[in-house]
Amino acid sequence: MLKFITAGESHGPFLTGILEGLPAGLSLNLDKINEELKRRQGGYGRGGRMKIETDKANILSGVRFSETLGSPITVQIVNKDFENWREKMSAFGEICGEKVTAVRPGHADLNGVLKYDRNDARDILERSSARETAMRVALGAICKQFLEKFGVEIFSHIIKIGGVSVDESKIDLENPQKVESDLNVLDPEAEKLMKAKIDEARENGDTLGGVFEIRVKGAPVGLGSHISFDARLDGKLAGAIMSIQAIKGVEIGAGFKVADLPGSQIHDEMFLDDNKRIYRKTNNAGGIEGGMTNGETIIIRAAMKPIPTLMRPLNSVDIEKKVEIKASKERSDVTAVTAAAVVGEAMTAYILADAMLETFGGANMTDILNNFKAYNERINSK
Repeated sequence: MLKFITAGESHGPFLTGILEGLPAGLSLNLDKINEELKRRQGGYGRGGRMKIETDKANILSGVRFSETLGSPITVQIVNKDFENWREKMSAFGEICGEKVTAVRPGHADLNGVLKYDRNDARDILERSSARETAMRVALGAICKQFLEKFGVEIFSHIIKIGGVSVDESKIDLENPQKVESDLNVLDPEAEKLMKAKIDEARENGDTLGGVFEIRVKGAPVGLGSHISFDARLDGKLAGAIMSIQAIKGVEIGAGFKVADLPGSQIHDEMFLDDNKRIYRKTNNAGGIEGGMTNGETIIIRAAMKPIPTLMRPLNSVDIEKKVEIKASKERSDVTAVTAAAVVGEAMTAYILADAMLETFGGANMTDILNNFKAYNERINSK
């Protein structure tokens, strides 16, 4: 079983992650990991933190001469901004720095201080910050490289920001053409309107949410299972995407549209080609039926709420003084939907890598690839 854990605070010295369960013999490219980290830091509408940090992954264990050993992989990312927070975020020493008591609506601040019995919301917001997702992206980049060995590819694009949507009739999502885009938007006209919305929100001290889509090509038939609720792949994917900070909705395939249409217009009918192979003309299921992959492209969409830290703060309460007050401000972004999509790719890669290991098992890449080959030969002989 594949599993990971992350540790570290937003302004602490490091982010650390441990990925356990990857087989031995997987060739890793450190540049690819760092490229994913760079992607997460990009996007029109990001804040000042991205000008300080240049995230790089340091591999501390589990890899030797660019190959995995089968042991846990430890990854570390230095937080450069820690130098500005060394005293305020000291693990030991005298307490210093102003407490955060004006909790922010929409954030973990209030619930966290109540649950963990703290009197300073910084004890909560440092860990609940989306800065944690940098490590998820690093670990997910490793999972992506594992999936590449089986021909599985993951990509994402933005379909809505601030109420502005792409014109999907202009996009060939089966063969998407890469375009120069600050927002990872495949419709240039929509991107212009999105940027205008972001500029307007910045001027008003506001923030924007949006929707991103993840597509997975090459996943074999049969990942996941119908056998029990916690084995269903769609459930695992939805849970992983929902675990990303600020994500409030996930749909697979046609998603909520399935509630509006009759079965005759939703279920993906099956046909036989000239070689008696089964195919479908539609993919409303989003590549998953009965909790298992069906060989079609996996399609996942996620809705991200506007970031809770506003430069024109919302009404709130000071938990220490017990008075109404404006919420606290932290350095933040106007929007981070583009970055969230990269995190979504990483979480999708992790879930699919785990499903591949569960299905094709083995302690090393040689055995797993052989198992994968034999499985495909059996499937293709049907």
